[in-house]
Amino acid sequence: MKNLKNDENIFAGTEVLVTLRDWTRFAVSLFSKSGLFFGQGMSTAYDEAVYLLCHTLGLPTDGGVETFFDAKLTAPEISAVKDVLFRRAEERVPAAYITREAWLGDFRFYVDERTIVPRSYFVEMIPEKILPWIPGMDAEAVERVADVCTGGASIAILLAHAFPNAQVDACDISDAALEVAHKNVSDYGLDERVSLWKSDVLDGVPADDASYDIIVSNPPYEPEELRETLPEEFRREPDNALFSGADGLDVIRKLLPQAAKKLKRNGVLLIEVGGLQDALAEAFPQLEISWLETADGSDCICAISASSLREVFA
Repeated sequence: MKNLKNDENIFAGTEVLVTLRDWTRFAVSLFSKSGLFFGQGMSTAYDEAVYLLCHTLGLPTDGGVETFFDAKLTAPEISAVKDVLFRRAEERVPAAYITREAWLGDFRFYVDERTIVPRSYFVEMIPEKILPWIPGMDAEAVERVADVCTGGASIAILLAHAFPNAQVDACDISDAALEVAHKNVSDYGLDERVSLWKSDVLDGVPADDASYDIIVSNPPYEPEELRETLPEEFRREPDNALFSGADGLDVIRKLLPQAAKKLKRNGVLLIEVGGLQDALAEAFPQLEISWLETADGSDCICAISASSLREVFA
């Protein structure tokens, strides 16, 4: 622990805490008092506290922790728990950077500070809500897919599993992010099917025109003016994975005409845009943009057909 004075303040009186139940209650209180942001995997102080404690103690993180609630922690275990809680509450390090893992659905990914913490509504879309946009095709018939701004390749890996016969091109402008992507692709044994490219959008990907059935992208989309207002946890992530010009649309502006060329005749482009639904519609009023429903009602992923893109970006 790096700051003894803060450490002593945070953990004053905790010598009476002996069980996992005790430390879970303490962690929830600490996280709540510290005003932490929960938007990088977990949604509540309790969920994040249980996850961090279980990971630190080598316990299952996928449920059943109540079995161990009344177990007493050893002195080395308490020291390890304090270190993790200090990093999360005082240093505001995202939980995924502490544990070096993040989950999308049932898929676990390695993550560190070289890339954004995986989180995407595409986990709700792949493949069921994508297939209706490529008429006459089922998952086995999809031949080639692109994941633009892939980060650590989490979405690319979801796509490779959803479309078992497809080749996936995953691209990112960041060498550091692609290092993480290589590890995740190798961990899933997908080196033969997922190709990683250093590329500004699709510039550096050697794909012929009209080659993709599907292009997906969860690009940087935060407007620059929000840089100083984002929670500290977000500011721990790489800037180039978050911000995209004055209105957040710079990367998307580059992607749209490229997708118009690279999609097959019946292909589709899907983009996750956060809160930029109105901004995107106003910037490109001539595009036919459809918004896909998400479980929480944010409806922040749009589908744009190849035909609509080509009409606008001839």
